[in-house]
Amino acid sequence: MKAFNNILRSEWLKLRKSPIWLLIFVSPALAFITGLLAPLEIPGADWLYTLSMMTIVHALLFLPLLTGIFAAFVCRYEHVGGSWKQLLALPVSRTSVYMSKLLLVMIILLVTQLLFLIAILAVGQIRGFDQAIPWGILLRGVLGGWIATFPLAALQISVSIAWASFAAPLAINVIFTIPNILIIQSKYGPYYPWAQPILAMLPSGDTTFGVLNFSLITLLFVILGSFLAFFVSGLTYFNKKAI
Repeated sequence: MKAFNNILRSEWLKLRKSPIWLLIFVSPALAFITGLLAPLEIPGADWLYTLSMMTIVHALLFLPLLTGIFAAFVCRYEHVGGSWKQLLALPVSRTSVYMSKLLLVMIILLVTQLLFLIAILAVGQIRGFDQAIPWGILLRGVLGGWIATFPLAALQISVSIAWASFAAPLAINVIFTIPNILIIQSKYGPYYPWAQPILAMLPSGDTTFGVLNFSLITLLFVILGSFLAFFVSGLTYFNKKAI
């Protein structure tokens, strides 16, 4: 555990002065602007309508894209500086290195989600919404969207480790994110990793199950199942990769 904490602290120090921290504000800021400009077309549903409009901007394209960018940034230092051999020569396991990078991406994504929550609360305050803040729906959406990024984070960490080019993992993420616009409207949406964040964050009314905005079956078999599949395959590849 001490070795893992040391690796995690080392990863944090490498990113502390990185421009990655500017990127976490991009999507919440754009969602905030959308919330301020969105017309309130449904009487008595200001919070839910605004949440839907902001979520479309945040989770349809930007959140999946940011997941890939964050993963590429976490691995960029080793690729640019040729530091993989130096890092792995230390008395640390490859499993610890892989898990520390994945955990760091998840933490950054959580910060992004919390900023989105702050953004919608700020919109409601500025626009003077009369209804009570729907904390359950807001927290469910923020938490669900974060959990829904786990499979993408595991996949993108593996891709970023495999390819030294910063552009290659990003290009793959863009290619698979753009179809979200069509896929979320189809029956295949819940099974498509890049579509899961927006499906998890959109307020879904009477289709909400349990504590999140997707069904228990989707949670267990699609999100957690795909996360485990990507995590195990990525970790196996990293442990066997010749560096």
